[in-house]
Formats: sequence, structure tokens, C-alpha cells
Amino acid sequence: MSEALNAAALDQLFRTARSQNAFLDTPVSDEQLHALYELLKWGPTAANSTPARFVFVKSAEAKAKLGPALDEGNYAKTMAAPVTVIIGYDLDFHEKINYLFPHAPDAKSWFDGPPEARYERAIRNGSLQGAYLMLAARALGLDVGPMSGFDNAKVDEAFFAGTAIKSNFLVNLGHGDPAGVFPRLPRLSFDEAARIA
Repeated sequence: MSEALNAAALDQLFRTARSQNAFLDTPVSDEQLHALYELLKWGPTAANSTPARFVFVKSAEAKAKLGPALDEGNYAKTMAAPVTVIIGYDLDFHEKINYLFPHAPDAKSWFDGPPEARYERAIRNGSLQGAYLMLAARALGLDVGPMSGFDNAKVDEAFFAGTAIKSNFLVNLGHGDPAGVFPRLPRLSFDEAARIA
């Protein structure tokens, strides 16, 4: 049985962690990005389908490709972030499922057919993996700034052309600048958002 994390770990992951709008000029190494993936990959997905695909946009050339797809309000902070992660989902995730889910030898056949039939599974589980990325980043001492506010079609053309991968959302990644953090926003209470049935 797992034990509860201590209060400091819970604060780092949730209670005092904040979405970042500005980042310090501190690089994120390729080794950190590999460590991040090696942690987030263990998060559960349905039938271990793991449809998320990640592009760590770090170089000036890659940032220049991403820039035209960004809404005006997200441009400056994204260009300044050490890394921007494109969280995508692969509509052909089932091509790897016999490897990923070997105790069901016919698993690939569950998803054969047009890509649109796999969309719901891909977007749901790919979104989960994007959330795992954010928690893993915080666990490793990095800060995150997730966002929409971009043209998916432009991102897909620039980074996923000729594939079955589509963009879902973006996450700016690095060491947050406290000066860019908004005041803490409220959350719904348990009774407003949940019930025990």
C-alpha cells in the first residue's frame, strides 16, 4: 500500500504550485527533459494506450516555427520560456498497442477502422499524459505554464505534417519568475464540485 506524501511534497505538486506566466533565464537541459519523460511515462492510461506525443520546443529554429501559431497574448511569454512542450495525441496509437498491452493479443483490432473512431480515446488519454507531464515537472523542480490560445492547424502543419499526430495543448516549462505570477485564484468547494454517491 502506498503512503501519503509529506506536506512539503503536496505543496510542491499542488497547494503552492502556480501556473507560470514568466520564466527566469535559466536553461532546461536535455537531460532534464529526458528525466521528465522517464517519470511521466509511468502514469496510467486506458489499456496502456499512451497516445500522447511530446515535442520539446527549445531551439531558436523550433521557436520560430511555433511563433506564428500563437495567439498575441501568448507569444512573448512562450518565446521567452526555456522550453515549450507541444502535447499531441497520436490517432494511430493502436499501432503500438500489441507491444504496450501484450496480455490482450487482439488489442489492436479493438481500434482498427477510421482514425476518427480513435479520437475520443486518444484525446482523453493524451490529456491525462499532459497532466502527468505537469506534475512530473513540478516533482523534478521545474515550473509549468499550460495554455491553449494557439492555432492547432498551424502547429500540426509545422510539427506533425504527414503524421496522424494532432496538437492538444502547450506547456511552457522552466523556472518560474515570481514577478509574473497572478494572485491566487479561488477554487470550488467540495460541495460545489463533488458528491459522494
